[in-house]
Amino acid sequence: MKAGDRIRTVLLAGGSGTRLWPLSRRHCPKQFIRLLDETLFQQAYRRARLHSSPDEIVIVTGSAYEFLVKNQIEELGEEVLHDQVLLEPCGRNTLPAIAWGMRRFADDPDHPVVVYPTDHLIGDGMAPVVLQSVPLAEECLVTFGVVPDRPHTGYGYIKPGDALQNGYRVAAFHEKPDSASAEQHIRDGALWNAGIFLMTPRLFFEECQKYAPEIAEASLPGEYSLLPSISVDYGLLERSGRVAVVPLTVPWSDLGTFAALHDASRQDQFNNVGDAHLFDTSGCTFIHPEGKRVAAVGVSDLVVIDTDDALLVCSSGATERVREVVEELDALHDPTVLEHRLVYRPWGSYLVLEESRFFKIKRITVKPGASLSLQQHHHRSEHWVVVSGCANVWIDGETRLLPQGESTFVRAGAVHRLENRGQIPLEMIEVQIGEYLAEDDIVRFDDRYGR
Repeated sequence: MKAGDRIRTVLLAGGSGTRLWPLSRRHCPKQFIRLLDETLFQQAYRRARLHSSPDEIVIVTGSAYEFLVKNQIEELGEEVLHDQVLLEPCGRNTLPAIAWGMRRFADDPDHPVVVYPTDHLIGDGMAPVVLQSVPLAEECLVTFGVVPDRPHTGYGYIKPGDALQNGYRVAAFHEKPDSASAEQHIRDGALWNAGIFLMTPRLFFEECQKYAPEIAEASLPGEYSLLPSISVDYGLLERSGRVAVVPLTVPWSDLGTFAALHDASRQDQFNNVGDAHLFDTSGCTFIHPEGKRVAAVGVSDLVVIDTDDALLVCSSGATERVREVVEELDALHDPTVLEHRLVYRPWGSYLVLEESRFFKIKRITVKPGASLSLQQHHHRSEHWVVVSGCANVWIDGETRLLPQGESTFVRAGAVHRLENRGQIPLEMIEVQIGEYLAEDDIVRFDDRYGR
């Protein structure tokens, strides 16, 4: 295969991004939220389209993210193809995920496949480097290493060895080091491990058969949950003698912390990020809901992240420790770990506007042509008011149209369905009343999305 030919792509779209809480939540992690312009997932999909057609792209993600992935591809004006999205029944780290994706391209075992994470920020110029590395991938498992600009302790390092075409044979992998070791690695010419790979299915499975045969031989997806949870670095690359590294000089960040997000964002003359009225303030990050007035006086090196339901304040040097907050909230079964007030569904989204023990108010948005499941609630009634668009409502066998400004009532126990047959989004206000208002009070009788 020549360097100018097209290559196939596996996109890894799992991961939880706990250090970016409260922006990142378990049911909507950092790759699916708009940290910058587009989401990181959408940026990764666009990058893949530079060298792969839609039928040459496979996405491996958690089952909880299925409709986030599909909705975000559709937002790009692309069609989601049948069997393009592989749904992990449980998280098993990167080696099993890559193996499943590579299995889908095993029909042409010598055709190179690039593996991109979808939760990293990667600058322009990545695709040409990947295409130039195709000849090297015929002989080696290729990984890409970022040229460091400082001794970072949060990244793994790759030490280059003998020169090979446009890269080097890997001499050693180093786990996340302390400061002194990071400085030594840089003096030795080591590169940051970017988690980007290029390999042929044939070579991948040959090496996988040697060092992780239970993964190479697994029947997927049936045996996926039985596989060990192991990274591709530890399970394969650090053990194989056929690994090469290609240096990257394009801008790159894993956006793993708010400190990394600060570095990747536009800053003012005093090194501040965010829309706020600032006086004698420097080195701070402010992220808050649109339209909220924020001011700061006489502070420095602070991170202030404000969402509808959570507020984080920490020093810029402690952003790695946000994970500890999530762990404590998780132990308390706090819902802010799981979801935002704005929750995405395959048919659209809903935003919780207000709630108490016995009522909850939502703004519901239903996409054109979409419908909620045929369902029933045992413990709550619902009052619907159409704000814009036109709703097609089915309640206990009776169908009616609700134009803008009209409303209807769904008693507890009624079998009902809401549908948008119009050409514009349907916006509704829903008032739930009952003694139990959790989302698991739902019995589905029919659902076009297979839930």
